[in-house]
Amino acid sequence: MTETQPASVYDLAHAEQEESRATFAVLVDNEPGVLHRVVGLFAARGYNIDSLTVAETDGASHTSRITIVTRGTLQVLGQIEAQLQKMVSTRHVQDVTRDPNGIERELALVKVRGTGSERVEALRVSDIFRAKVVDTTHESFVFELTGASSKIDKYVDLMRGLGLVEVSRTGVLSLSRGVDVF
Repeated sequence: MTETQPASVYDLAHAEQEESRATFAVLVDNEPGVLHRVVGLFAARGYNIDSLTVAETDGASHTSRITIVTRGTLQVLGQIEAQLQKMVSTRHVQDVTRDPNGIERELALVKVRGTGSERVEALRVSDIFRAKVVDTTHESFVFELTGASSKIDKYVDLMRGLGLVEVSRTGVLSLSRGVDVF
């Protein structure tokens, strides 16, 4: 045989798989340490969290909703979903990106410095993006913008040339269309 055997499975050539973005909505018991365990699951396996939003959704049933945006191959995303479902405090996991009824939105506050023509242009662009002015001074504006993450990214890119000062984003929130309950 002219072919040599690899010393271990780590030496095997792996075909490059394309990574994709996924948003998971996780309904959990609202109790101490749950968020720590969820974040620990990602950290222990070397998975990154692009966005994380958490809040109590029902005080009577003591449940919270965690919305996690991450990236990985289809295999890795499947593993993440399976691990989230196995957690003791988890009541339900939904991959919002694969759900045809899934809706994702984000909120951003964007501070822009500007006077004269740049100030007028910032107002014009904000009107196009349906951003709302929530604060103004003689030298700056603070705009509030909601929508898909890609829309906010485009808005921020346009504001860079007009005097972008600061950006604060909530992270992704998600729900499903229709009357069905999560």
